[in-house]
Amino acid sequence: MKKLILPLLYFVIISCNTNYGQLTPVTRLPKALTENSGIEVITRDSTLWAVNDSGNKNYIYKVGFNGDIFREIKIKHAENIDWEELTKDDNNNLYIGDFGNNSNKRKDLTIYKIKNPDTVKGEQVKAEKITFYYPEQKDFPPKKKHKYYDAEAFFYLDGYFYLFTKNHANPFNGISFLYKIPAEKGHHKAERIGEHVFYTDKDKCKVTAAAISPDKRTVALLGHDRVWLFSGFENDNFFDAPVQETIELHHSSQKEGLCFLDDDTLLISDEQNSTSGRNLYRIELNAVNKD
Repeated sequence: MKKLILPLLYFVIISCNTNYGQLTPVTRLPKALTENSGIEVITRDSTLWAVNDSGNKNYIYKVGFNGDIFREIKIKHAENIDWEELTKDDNNNLYIGDFGNNSNKRKDLTIYKIKNPDTVKGEQVKAEKITFYYPEQKDFPPKKKHKYYDAEAFFYLDGYFYLFTKNHANPFNGISFLYKIPAEKGHHKAERIGEHVFYTDKDKCKVTAAAISPDKRTVALLGHDRVWLFSGFENDNFFDAPVQETIELHHSSQKEGLCFLDDDTLLISDEQNSTSGRNLYRIELNAVNKD
């Protein structure tokens, strides 16, 4: 009981002076996840799996909604160059997106597949390596106005990964490209199937995470202070969805973790910045104001 009370006390204290906008705090994440960059729920048992981004250990962490770490699993044969995202398939295998590419110089873009970590015995698991490239990129790095080849957001759907790029172009034009990649071992050419302009404010419209609802009807994309929702799509160019909504969170931080808890509930996490952040939040989609 004490373990459950402490996180609640933490949020009672800090919420007196903190405006979380549309977000409901769940817990403060452990210090091991100061630079958390991807989260995913496998089972509805008040836990999730999480990873950190570049410069951190090649581990995945099972974390409770009370802020405790329940498991740490080392991913064998997998270097954390810049792990930016986490997703799962229909069999609860996990995929780690090692495709962070701020400088647009990388030629080793990788996705690591590991079997359902809840079935792993021991403290290590071997990864299967999937690699890909952007056929449109000819120079490493490209000119500043063509720096489109970073990504922090993807999810699995029906045998494919869908990846949303993070724009570093100068001058900034707000474009995010949607790519499709086979979810199977090999070296793949990413297929560009769509694009979308997310305003023109470089601090607000960069895509930092992606998720698709369990019923496969809603795609959610994350920014530092908002969530974009796409629904009603009839094909996999989600940017052409007839219903497009924006949730203004009224709270800005380095948010990089996103997953669906159920069809109507999102979990969101942010990195620690000075003394703030490193939190897990939830948002009920059917109970928020959408702009």
